[in-house]
Amino acid sequence: MFTGIVTAIGTITQVQQRGDLRLTIACPFDPAEIDIGASIACSGVCLTVVDRGGTKGDAHFVVDVSAETTSRTAKAMWKEGAQLNLEPSLRLGDELGGHIVTGHVDAVGRVADWQLEGDSMRLTIAAPAELAPFIAQKGSITVNGVSLTVNSVQDREDGSVHFGLNIIPHTADVTTLGELAQDAEVNLEVDTIARYLHRMQALRG
Repeated sequence: MFTGIVTAIGTITQVQQRGDLRLTIACPFDPAEIDIGASIACSGVCLTVVDRGGTKGDAHFVVDVSAETTSRTAKAMWKEGAQLNLEPSLRLGDELGGHIVTGHVDAVGRVADWQLEGDSMRLTIAAPAELAPFIAQKGSITVNGVSLTVNSVQDREDGSVHFGLNIIPHTADVTTLGELAQDAEVNLEVDTIARYLHRMQALRG
């Protein structure tokens, strides 16, 4: 379980194609505090640490990424040199600063519009129709592993949805969201509570 509060940006330094994809990710963590078998959210994708090394502040960890995972997530994130938003799993007693995040990507969205608005960045994300019932104004959504508040929602004729986000300078600086460009793919995870409410409503119907 995660909160969508990114603690560091990592960089993929090595990609090996085996039966699965094996990635080495450089990060500013302390390797002594990275357990083998631990979960780390990488731009919204929960991955399991299979190896780690380096020194404090100049560490790396290794993960295996299945074909199922690569087929359901943003394609550009699995390349050497790609930067990833990192969040270790939530520990008992940690502050829940964002919202409950599982690290399971529901769909891939697309940056439909990108505008500067004051000191902030205004993003419009296009999401597929299956996510439309779960996205609500002032609700929570995870974009590339970052917990964000939905500012606006526009339903489209084809059933898909466009939703607006405001990225403040701090968020742009400490995550990869500040580097998003027009038409970039993003990993989306809807709010867990919205998922269960939708299920309960469907059963009542």
